[in-house]
Amino acid sequence: MRDPQRRPPGGELPQLLLLADPLPREGLQRWLTLDPPLYRLVDSPDLLEGPPRLVIWTLTSPSPANVLLEELRHLQERWHPAPVLLVVSGTLRFSRSFLLDLPLQGVLEGPDATTLREAVATLLAGGRVVELVGEDATDTPRDEPLPMGLGQWLLVSGLQQIDAELRVCGRLLESPTDHWLVSLLVQGRRRELLAARALVLWLWGPLTLAWGVAPPFADGAPASAEVPAPGGALALRRPDNDEARGLTLTLRQRNADGIWGTLRERLEAALLAGPDNQSGQLLAIDGLREERRRDLLLALLEQLDNLRDTLRLQDSSAETLQQRWRALQPALRQQALRQMAGPYVQLPREGRLRPVADTLLSQSDLSGEDPELPDPQSMLASLFQARPVVVDGRLRAADEPQAVLYLELLLANWLVRSAEQISAQVLALSADWPELRRYLLRDNLLSTRNLERLRNQLNAQERWFNWVQRPIRLYESKRPLFCLKPGGIGLLDLTEPRDGELKRLRGSQQLVTLVLEIRDALAPQVQSFVRALGDLVVVVLTRVVGRAIGLVGRGIAQGMGRSLER
Repeated sequence: MRDPQRRPPGGELPQLLLLADPLPREGLQRWLTLDPPLYRLVDSPDLLEGPPRLVIWTLTSPSPANVLLEELRHLQERWHPAPVLLVVSGTLRFSRSFLLDLPLQGVLEGPDATTLREAVATLLAGGRVVELVGEDATDTPRDEPLPMGLGQWLLVSGLQQIDAELRVCGRLLESPTDHWLVSLLVQGRRRELLAARALVLWLWGPLTLAWGVAPPFADGAPASAEVPAPGGALALRRPDNDEARGLTLTLRQRNADGIWGTLRERLEAALLAGPDNQSGQLLAIDGLREERRRDLLLALLEQLDNLRDTLRLQDSSAETLQQRWRALQPALRQQALRQMAGPYVQLPREGRLRPVADTLLSQSDLSGEDPELPDPQSMLASLFQARPVVVDGRLRAADEPQAVLYLELLLANWLVRSAEQISAQVLALSADWPELRRYLLRDNLLSTRNLERLRNQLNAQERWFNWVQRPIRLYESKRPLFCLKPGGIGLLDLTEPRDGELKRLRGSQQLVTLVLEIRDALAPQVQSFVRALGDLVVVVLTRVVGRAIGLVGRGIAQGMGRSLER
């Protein structure tokens, strides 16, 4: 980040056009007025001496979306090629997706003096700045909820009760405790709730369309959210409370190098904060020590940086770039494993000192490919050549905020899945090397029983995913993606066409998709039958049983009346 206190080189000061109401204009001028002066501030187009270098527009009153877009278009047409910085007052509430979609180089929401100065310096250097704070809001009123039927009400109330219990479990796990048995019971209760929620959603699939807003999940609950998919028209829904924390995105350069630099800084910050598993699934990297887990992910990120430098020196097309990317993946994983284990570390094994890194590399197989990794062509084209990418049904430039967030998601998913493949090999080799467990694995995995239990659980989870969950996701055109957030590792669902993978299914996997198709085909008939049966029961209870009870009651009342008269 350029230091805003340093005078820019050259003789003439950059000219900034400040468009704001009198009160906020005075505040912004005080923030941007430094000693020595760095900019020449102009608050009227008539006072300009030539074209401005930057246009700062402050929005302090609510404005309809179409009017705002029209005014921005006029500003850009009049002052082109000067970038436009929109400063939104903290009292105004706009939806995050709307602010990210604005065709601007800079958007600041309720900034302070330091943020404003840094943003101006970045924009004058040719970058892009997005600073959004506070909760997400919409500028259109919500529609009135439609009345729910009995089945839909049972589904929604069940999900609300399960999510409330998940939040309680999350708070209990966050609070420190010395009783390991209590923590173990709470973790078991959380797994039961997650299984119950998945079962409810699976049984009532058609009714889940009414669940429009993702509920707030407790820490550790799976975040089943939808993200912008290539060619799709889906909205971004965060798995955690990212909307309340805000979004900061700064591109110092709007080319491939600037995009990669920003992505690397954001991923490094997320990894250094502690990559705890909050995906709701059992991961192999959970068996590594916290520092080894962090070292492995950072090593993969560093090796990716080296691989990018290597491929940039080779002038290649998109197809050749993808082939070289796939061919160099095993070597990249090997280098990351060597860096994580330590190239010069030696440990005793069977009475002799053996190099840890060389032994692990000689006995591990890192050449396999993860079928759940998305096609890397669009990611590589944007990272290496700054080509546009399709996000949310629109072709976006690689430096646009939505495109940068989408690329960050793909990179985070690649990091976690590559770390999973390496960690699985480390767990397998640690079974025959006790000293390696003490060096790389958590303390509770020093026991052979605990280590074998973890490996068996991972294998069972992988088999269940390959046999049942993966065919279901292919049929629903969903792909699970791991994401890195400040709290740890989360899980999202990317909706994209997967027809080619679906056609390659065979055996029991194809049978699972056939069962789903039969269920979807029979669901309307079953619902019609249940509705007709319910109507029949209502007729019998009201017309037959109710009338008979009424006649009996009337006869009893008449008999009691005659007895009283006597």
